Amino acid sequence: MAGSSRKGGHGATPATQALDAAGVAYRTLSYHHDASTPSYGLEAAEKLGVPEEAVFKTLMVSLENRLAVAMVPVAAMLDLKKVASMLGVRKVSLADRAEAERRTGYVVGGISPLGQRHRSPALIDSSAELLDAIYVSGGRRGFEIELSPFDLIRLTEAQTGPIAVYKD
Repeated sequence: MAGSSRKGGHGATPATQALDAAGVAYRTLSYHHDASTPSYGLEAAEKLGVPEEAVFKTLMVSLENRLAVAMVPVAAMLDLKKVASMLGVRKVSLADRAEAERRTGYVVGGISPLGQRHRSPALIDSSAELLDAIYVSGGRRGFEIELSPFDLIRLTEAQTGPIAVYKD
């Protein structure tokens, strides 16, 4: 994969700056975001022409008194019970939109697991380990980052596990 890092300059986000600082190879991809789309992640897969299973959405979940990052393929839903079990807590829920934006420094639909304002525990669905490349938000709507799933796991210090649920 060709790294097209953008050290500073136009298009740089905290996510790309974190990748540049870590010396990780990545590629950025942009598309025109349609504000009326019901699913940001599915829109990214379609507009970029990449498989849905390789595009991961970043969801912020609320634990008892803190937030965590959960990453699953865009065609899947997050299994909150499995997330709670992996984090050793009784219950988790999706975080409040405003709280997620405050905590990460990103807007919903553009939350990247990389370069967040405050570091949070991270989980990623184990299907990521089967991929050569993974796509995650680059820090704004219509901006994706392609990188090795193993680099993503390492940089976010994510636990891997079966946290995705697919609808029939």
